[in-house]
Amino acid sequence: MDFLRPSSLTEALAVKAERPDAVPIAGGTDVMVELNFDHRRPGALLDLNRVTELAEWTETDGRIRLGASVPYVRVIAELGEFLPALAMASRTVGSPQIRNRGTVGGNLGAASPAGDTHPVLLVLGAEVEAASVRGTRLIPAAEFYLGVKRNALEPDELITAVHLPAEAGPQQFAKVGTRNAMVIAVCSFALALHLDTREIRAAVGSAAPTPRRATAAEEFLGAELPWSTKASITDSVKRRFGELVAEAASPIDDVRGSADYRKHALSVLARRTLTWAWNDFQKGERECA
Repeated sequence: MDFLRPSSLTEALAVKAERPDAVPIAGGTDVMVELNFDHRRPGALLDLNRVTELAEWTETDGRIRLGASVPYVRVIAELGEFLPALAMASRTVGSPQIRNRGTVGGNLGAASPAGDTHPVLLVLGAEVEAASVRGTRLIPAAEFYLGVKRNALEPDELITAVHLPAEAGPQQFAKVGTRNAMVIAVCSFALALHLDTREIRAAVGSAAPTPRRATAAEEFLGAELPWSTKASITDSVKRRFGELVAEAASPIDDVRGSADYRKHALSVLARRTLTWAWNDFQKGERECA
């Protein structure tokens, strides 16, 4: 196995063009596990740790450009104000050691249905920046996930950043696991209230071949919420929202949980996160458009 260590993004893209079989590695929290268990044996590893361009984030005109190699610990410490749901999801990843190494870019590259950040990227309308020697393009998160551990990258492309709106309104993330730490999600759920458009976005994780939006639940809730008065949401609306979220999932039975349990848990997470997000909206100073 070749170990390739470019020192700049330009060099990394050139290497990836020459060796499209090279597997990118930054934090290594997914790749090294696969190597250790002999689940993958690539011809080359492309170490991106010396590519400093990938390890920074910027805010411009209300948009965050999050470099692919910014670790979770920095998302939590530096971006909680702008991207609260992404910070919430980052806090649930692995252990402190893993959060110091793991990245949102790596989560995207692995494209596991159980990736903690995926539902958040969907509800925030994130765009994945993919670069190659041919140029750079933005892939909407909704189009990025093609199947279990399959994504929309071309063989010569690298994930260089994720583009997200800075503070789009109340956001929440929650997941269920067999314990509180060092655990793969049994299921997860993210919710965002987009106040400017009175739009709801909801997404499920670890409950289908890919993370996915719960569109029927979004449409129902968007029409039922008392946006103008900020009145409390009725229990019947919360319950129906939870049912529609569960219907959006197509989970499997596995060692972490049954399909029925996952659907039940998603309905509970949907009701809880809706309550938390609406409470934030009621307390906040921002009004709907």
